[in-house]
Amino acid sequence: MAHTRIKICGITRPDDAAAAAEAGADAIGLVFYPPSPRAVDIDTARAVVAALPPFVTATGLFLDADRERIESVLASVPLGLLQFHGHEDAVFCRLFARPYIKAVGMADGADPADLARAWPDAAGLLADSHRPGEAGGTGKTFAWDRLAGNRDYRLILAGGLDPDNVCSAVRAVRPDAVDASSGVEQSPGRKDAARIQRFIEEVRRGDRNET
Repeated sequence: MAHTRIKICGITRPDDAAAAAEAGADAIGLVFYPPSPRAVDIDTARAVVAALPPFVTATGLFLDADRERIESVLASVPLGLLQFHGHEDAVFCRLFARPYIKAVGMADGADPADLARAWPDAAGLLADSHRPGEAGGTGKTFAWDRLAGNRDYRLILAGGLDPDNVCSAVRAVRPDAVDASSGVEQSPGRKDAARIQRFIEEVRRGDRNET
């Protein structure tokens, strides 16, 4: 049986990180992009990471941040994975001695297979519904069937996933991982533990190919 990995992104509270881990999430996301309603400062990020048990990966999300800013965060917050949402090329993404994932926007009919070749060493390509260079987290979906079929890159499916649609998305696309933010929230940045639990249960139902 497939085992789709799960990241809960846009965490702003230690209790939400603990709830995601308890429910079975493999990773959580911390947003270091100040315009986002889910942005965190260094002290909050450290508290969130401290709430995680072993083997749950803390991911830092950046959008066109300069090298000094990213290195400053890494010096203070023990992140295991980086996520780039802007115009960062592969040369920039590999500067930080961390595995990284690259978010790509599907809003303009982009071909993820072509995009994957631009970041050949990425740990995964995160396909979201935003336009290129935007932060994501919009809660909007896109035509997931564009991603179905064989592929030679690791796919992380995002974009409007919630407990009501993620089972269908997993069955249709068979991604390597899924990423949810607004779909498991009470309000921007405040997660709902019950929605997280149900989201993860629905991913597992999709893994089992149940209807």
